[in-house]
Amino acid sequence: MSNEKSTIGDNIRKYRNKLGISQDVLSKKADLAFHTIAKIEAGSTQNPTIDTVKKIADALGVSIEDLL
Repeated sequence: MSNEKSTIGDNIRKYRNKLGISQDVLSKKADLAFHTIAKIEAGSTQNPTIDTVKKIADALGVSIEDLL
């Protein structure tokens, strides 16, 4: 995973944009704080917990693997 160009934040942004939803909407759908989504997408949080990734994946309708 460390050699891959796209980060989890890039992948979240990609799927979120495909759905046409904002970070705020995603945070509500995933039951997470807005700043959690913003930090992951910005790369400030590079290793979110698996529970957080699962919530985001479920809210986006994708698998955890799609985000990783």
